Amino acid sequence: MTLRVAALDLEQQALAAAWLDLLDHYARDPMGGGQGLSAYAKEHLVEALKERPGFHGALAFQGDKPVGLINCFAGFSTFAARPLLNIHDIVVHAELRGQGIGQALLHWAEQRARALGCCKLTLEVLSNNRRAMASYERAGFAPYVLDPAAGHALLLQKLIKEN
Repeated sequence: MTLRVAALDLEQQALAAAWLDLLDHYARDPMGGGQGLSAYAKEHLVEALKERPGFHGALAFQGDKPVGLINCFAGFSTFAARPLLNIHDIVVHAELRGQGIGQALLHWAEQRARALGCCKLTLEVLSNNRRAMASYERAGFAPYVLDPAAGHALLLQKLIKEN
């Protein structure tokens, strides 16, 4: 069955629903936190992303069936003085992993980044997600290093609680 990747149009309700289902599928996976999307996210995410001009997403299809997604957000590199594209989520349905779907989604993101004039693609990955790490390495990703003596960059977070 042929694989194709197409830019996501969240205005098409059927595609938006399929995209949300795939994202929830990922959120239920241990590498996605194992909890699934919250009711709030399920209710508000599609509309919220429609409002974000820097959102770039795509769905991967085998035939007519959505089997993967990639969510990217535009950012900016102060050192390069050029835009960058951050891959925030990449999802391949668990039953279909290892078939090149992730590589096709990463290729789509690279082409989108080139079209936007970006200097680089960035992403985050859990340190024990060896399968994803191998996929990213195949696609040319490497740890972010400015000076090898300083080590590689780490992603940190601080959750902001509502008052």
